[in-house]
Amino acid sequence: MSSPASEQTHVIVGASLAGAKAAETLRAEGFGGRVVLVGEEAELPYERPPLSKGYLLGTEERSTAYLHDAGWYDEQRIELRLGAPVTSVDRAAHEVEIAGGERLRYDALLLTTGSVVRRLDVPGADLDGVLYLRRIDDADRVAAAIGAGGRIVVVGGGWIGLEVAAAARQRGAEVTLVEVLDLPLQRVLGDEAARVFADLHRERGVDLRLGAPAVREIRGDGGRVAEVVLADGTALPADAVVIGIGIAPATALAEAAGLAVKNGVLVDVSLRTSDPDIYAAGDVANAEHPLLGRRVRVEHWANALNGGPAAARSMLGQAVSYDRIPFFYSDQYDLGMEYAGLALPGEYDRVVFRGDVAAREFVAFWLRGDLVLAGMNVNVWDVTDAIQDLVRTARPVDPTKLADPGVALTDV
Repeated sequence: MSSPASEQTHVIVGASLAGAKAAETLRAEGFGGRVVLVGEEAELPYERPPLSKGYLLGTEERSTAYLHDAGWYDEQRIELRLGAPVTSVDRAAHEVEIAGGERLRYDALLLTTGSVVRRLDVPGADLDGVLYLRRIDDADRVAAAIGAGGRIVVVGGGWIGLEVAAAARQRGAEVTLVEVLDLPLQRVLGDEAARVFADLHRERGVDLRLGAPAVREIRGDGGRVAEVVLADGTALPADAVVIGIGIAPATALAEAAGLAVKNGVLVDVSLRTSDPDIYAAGDVANAEHPLLGRRVRVEHWANALNGGPAAARSMLGQAVSYDRIPFFYSDQYDLGMEYAGLALPGEYDRVVFRGDVAAREFVAFWLRGDLVLAGMNVNVWDVTDAIQDLVRTARPVDPTKLADPGVALTDV
């Protein structure tokens, strides 16, 4: 027989946005037992979007990234264990072990361990001035590098690479961006929409090296980076290098515990893992999506923001079917965009544009047949809910009406 709720302990491993929002939700939903939030980093739980946006630009203070101050956790009776990596999960004993040997018993356990950056494995990758952007201390180093001006080489043309390039240009640095694909964001957006971002960065003075040979090595001078050398011998001078070649789900703890793992920790629609007392949310969770009819692992802010609370409710025994439509956003120079849905390469037939693409004020829709899989609004606002409705309802649309700004999205 399980303990009364007031005597239970719920442990959350990962003091991330998802983890902190889960702890917050446990209290908001009336859970009176013990809540322990354990984090590997020594920082209070924070949001990641400011790290590649306002904080890099110097327009936001570091403190704006934090969800709550330390006093809030005390008020909510949330035990915050920071700088405390969890080394193992003992499923039989219902315990987690923290570095140093302390063991915590749990009635329900939530994994919000997030992701880790993919590292560039070439000679010289450990030189001073070779940077990544994932954690808040990474953002400190990148902000210092781009704030100093000079020559910045960005390796990788994904969202992080482009946001770093934009921030660096706006702060006066010379920027070269190296991408092995023919366009930045090509795998995410396809050729039609990706060209918008390539043109944007060229116009702002970024030296785009697209379809570039892979990085062969990074050379240094006195232990500090001096240039990036491509496979064809091209040498790109650099005072700092920012690597943005993707992230991978942080599944090591789950794997060692024997949980089902494949491109993340496998969870059902209620965010429960293969162990009925363990849940997962955020970047690390590969979830069955009840609307999309497939597994989805989403690496963006909105998924952590919404997934943590959903997992918390599931831990409390509430009926949960996590069906949020994937959503993310980006700000680069004077371009703001929001994307909702999921349209992977090869899964859509065409892209329909509504508005003025040349002026970068438009909405793009990815269609399979006459169904909308995803939509992206660029410098056009207050349409995200309508786009999500089109994706969620999966009703056939008239592509001609979809492309006509004079027709309301509710009438397509």
